[in-house]
Amino acid sequence: MSYYSYDSGRRGFMSNVPVAVKNLIIINTLIMVMTALNEQFMYANFALFYPTSPFFHWWQPVTHMFMHGGFWHLFFNMYTLFIFGSALERIWGPKKFLIFYFVTGLGAAFIHTGVEWLQMQHWMTQAAEGSMAAQVSIHALKMTPTVGASGAIYGILMGYAMLYPDAVLTLLFPPVSMKAKWFVLVFAAIELFTGITGVGGGIAHFAHLGGLIFGFLLIWYWKRKRMLYSRMD
Repeated sequence: MSYYSYDSGRRGFMSNVPVAVKNLIIINTLIMVMTALNEQFMYANFALFYPTSPFFHWWQPVTHMFMHGGFWHLFFNMYTLFIFGSALERIWGPKKFLIFYFVTGLGAAFIHTGVEWLQMQHWMTQAAEGSMAAQVSIHALKMTPTVGASGAIYGILMGYAMLYPDAVLTLLFPPVSMKAKWFVLVFAAIELFTGITGVGGGIAHFAHLGGLIFGFLLIWYWKRKRMLYSRMD
């Protein structure tokens, strides 16, 4: 007994974090350090650009999930991953959790790019009619990178809310408590409103919604197939 207690203390905090969540946090942190060392190279090659952008590469829908726009962007995503992702991984095991993580992250990128495509069609129509403002918007969209694990993180929030709908969560700012099922619905409504109105520019609101949508669809599929609580170790 005494040996076990000593060893647990020596191994430290990260030894208690599930393996997939732990490695995702480490990789995201290392990529943040690499970005700080050579931001131009990292953004040009590994952020997500619109498919017709000269900076687009086929691997970017995956690599952009490990890029972040700054310390706090990374911190809040990894904190949420640690809290809620750990709960899901302990139920599903690392392989199934990673499937969920990447499906929701890639789904978020798909929805985000789809909305950009709709914007592009609108601006191209205006540009064909001679609108200079539309041409500027087209160029800006092609040159704007998207980074962050937020789509997958929102998927994890949806997964947690569907597995633990009555768990009470408390926001930090403001300190409001509510059940997980209402928490996710409120966040979805906020993201939809801000995405449509353009409030809070510079944030990929529809990517967040995409993560929620694909998280819901995958949980629904697993429930239908009676696979929701099966593990993949």
